[in-house]
Amino acid sequence: MAGFISAVRLMADRVESKTGYPFSIPAVAAIGKELQIHPRATFFVGENGSGKSTLMEAIAVAAGFNPEGGTVNFNFATRASHSKLHDAVRLVRRGTRPGTGFFLRAESYFNLATNIEVMAAEPARAPPIIDSYGGRSLHEQSHGESFLALLQHRFGPHGLYILDEPEAALSPRRQLAVLSRIHKLVEQESQFIIATHSPILLSLPGALIYELSEQGIRTVAYEDTETFKVTKGFLDDPSTFLQLLLGPSTPSK
Repeated sequence: MAGFISAVRLMADRVESKTGYPFSIPAVAAIGKELQIHPRATFFVGENGSGKSTLMEAIAVAAGFNPEGGTVNFNFATRASHSKLHDAVRLVRRGTRPGTGFFLRAESYFNLATNIEVMAAEPARAPPIIDSYGGRSLHEQSHGESFLALLQHRFGPHGLYILDEPEAALSPRRQLAVLSRIHKLVEQESQFIIATHSPILLSLPGALIYELSEQGIRTVAYEDTETFKVTKGFLDDPSTFLQLLLGPSTPSK
């Protein structure tokens, strides 16, 4: 079976205070002893503030990634703002190590791109690091273009990829391209753990989906996620949604 992480364990003896952040977040508190991770793809969905990014960050740091993103070899720090959750988390591994990997978080992507430029300017015997990202500065592309370049050139088979809201700067068409790329990499024995608001990315066949809320954390089917239901409801009948949100419209004279 493919995959490198099989579960996330919350070590009770390392929890400083159940009433303090981040352990007071309902979804974090509801993890219990162990949270299963799918060998191919696991998604976390939920409202802003539900704990998705906090959990993703903890998993990434526990896996050896830099808190602000990048590969396990990145060690830059713009601002130490990550929570203490990673200290209380232990990853249950499947026994095989990934050949490559990457942690991408939308909120610190600019810092990541800047660090890549700095490393590319440093003298080295090996080929310039920028070659691994398509040979063109990520800052010289739109956010969406640079992210696609990252997936196409830096992501490869047999990798562990942790993505926090990767759709942040992607149009629906580009999200479809990313979905296709993720599917191909999963077929090449890569494992993805993704926090998202995108109903497009969330549609990846066979994925395990966790929904985080004030009630805790639970597994859900794709069609039962709030993300899917709200999006579908709006697209099926936008006029009704707009009337509820904005009130009756007044025709312009």
